[in-house]
Amino acid sequence: MSTGKTNVANTANGHASRWACAFGVVVAVQLLLCSLPSMGKPPPKLPPLVTPQIDVAIQKGLKYLAAKQGSDGALRETGHMGSYPVSMTALSGMAFASSGSTPTQGPYSPNIRRAMTYILRSTQKNGLICRAGDEETRSMYGHGFSMLFLAEMMGMEEDTDRLAEIKYTLQRGVDLIARSQSNLGGWLYTPDMNGDEGSVTITQVQAMRAARNAGIAVPKTVVDRAMKYLENSIQPDGGIAYRVGMSGSRPPITAAAVACWFNAGQYDNPLALNALRYCKQNIGIGDRRGGTWGHWFYAHMYLAQVMYLAGENEWKDYYPKVSAHLLATQEDDGAWDGDGVGKIYGTAVSLMILQLPYNTLPIMQR
Repeated sequence: MSTGKTNVANTANGHASRWACAFGVVVAVQLLLCSLPSMGKPPPKLPPLVTPQIDVAIQKGLKYLAAKQGSDGALRETGHMGSYPVSMTALSGMAFASSGSTPTQGPYSPNIRRAMTYILRSTQKNGLICRAGDEETRSMYGHGFSMLFLAEMMGMEEDTDRLAEIKYTLQRGVDLIARSQSNLGGWLYTPDMNGDEGSVTITQVQAMRAARNAGIAVPKTVVDRAMKYLENSIQPDGGIAYRVGMSGSRPPITAAAVACWFNAGQYDNPLALNALRYCKQNIGIGDRRGGTWGHWFYAHMYLAQVMYLAGENEWKDYYPKVSAHLLATQEDDGAWDGDGVGKIYGTAVSLMILQLPYNTLPIMQR
């Protein structure tokens, strides 16, 4: 009997020893996982073509912009072409939102909210989104970029009072655009000039397209006349002139015009396809002169949208090249110096380009 009891005791001790060993292994594994920076979670998956190096560049750029934002929400910097805080704040807001943050969620949501507040407080009595004084000498650029930014945020805003304020501002902004359209169908630098040129016109077209997509009433006749203005600017080589009646194609404006056609869903429009062909032949990546008339960042801000919307084949050819160029030209502080306008401008535009694969902004989504 004693032998049987001894065997039972030994068996019990063996089970206890194995359980203790197994428990120890489990605890050790849990402690190891908890000690990892990711808290046991795998790192977030990057979109196709976005490498870890590109992600690092994006994070550095976002931190640069966040550090430059003032207490009033504005991002301002005086470059060779002047100071445009409304334009710079709107473009930076688009860059923050391109990262996946919204007005209420994400690491850059406070920056987006402050940028929105600054822009909403910049609205004048006539509906123009512009700071009073001399800071915005070409106010229609800031107006168009601001409307684009606010319209893109509408679907992400969760505060009902703020949403109502955005809708009101956008509707007044559309009314201002309609009132200031020139006899030829375009716009110039300020709403009272009754003139027109391509880049300002395109800024208003994108603003109206984004506003309409967000549910704001936009007169169809105004959009139609604006698109006709672009058609009337087409040159024999497929490019777009600086303004109606002028000769000679401008590569940056041509890229922006293609973005307008694509935003309207006109991917098979022969005019758009001819203009895209012209862009691919005349807008370089490595050489900042590259046929872009000195406006490298402006040209690629729109060309990147176009190539992304054009389909996977075009994008797979374009994105690795432009991202490699941007990584090679990023400064140590995380910024890009853009077209003489300044680092805030260059950084915001570069981030919009690099973050297109995240597919976050409605007007740039496939």
